[in-house]
Amino acid sequence: MPYSDPDNKALAAGWLTELSPATVLDVGPGAGAYGKLVRSLPGIERVDAIEAWESYIPEFGLTSIYDSVFVGDVRHHTDFRYDVVIFGDVLEHMTREEALAVYELAREQAEHILFSIPIIHLPQGAYAGNPFEVHVEEDWSHDEVLDWFPGIYKAEKFRVTGLYLAR
Repeated sequence: MPYSDPDNKALAAGWLTELSPATVLDVGPGAGAYGKLVRSLPGIERVDAIEAWESYIPEFGLTSIYDSVFVGDVRHHTDFRYDVVIFGDVLEHMTREEALAVYELAREQAEHILFSIPIIHLPQGAYAGNPFEVHVEEDWSHDEVLDWFPGIYKAEKFRVTGLYLAR
């Protein structure tokens, strides 16, 4: 679904406010929830996005939310030089190994990684023809996320998702 779980957005906003980033990359923005949240923060100079499903760009008005929207699969993206990279309910859409590889590359280049991921069994198929919406890994747990993704220094569990902040 192009919409992310709203339960963690207030905490995400709080963590982002503490970080006070100037540049943010939102990976898999869908309807743009994180982009809108980031735009409301002080000191933001640039907010970009990577969206794999090109039709979401006009459907959700992503060019009015983001400075640049790069069309492509994040597994083939190489530039994560931002103050914060956000993976908002994205990493479950690839294998664990692919998710870790993307995360590690982003971690090498970005100052911080903010990510949300379902921590309950949550199968999901394609949405409106979008194969990128399929949950490839549909059964993460909070403990598995902490074990798999290094550098996490803040973590919070919600009803459906976990929210994590890493360096």
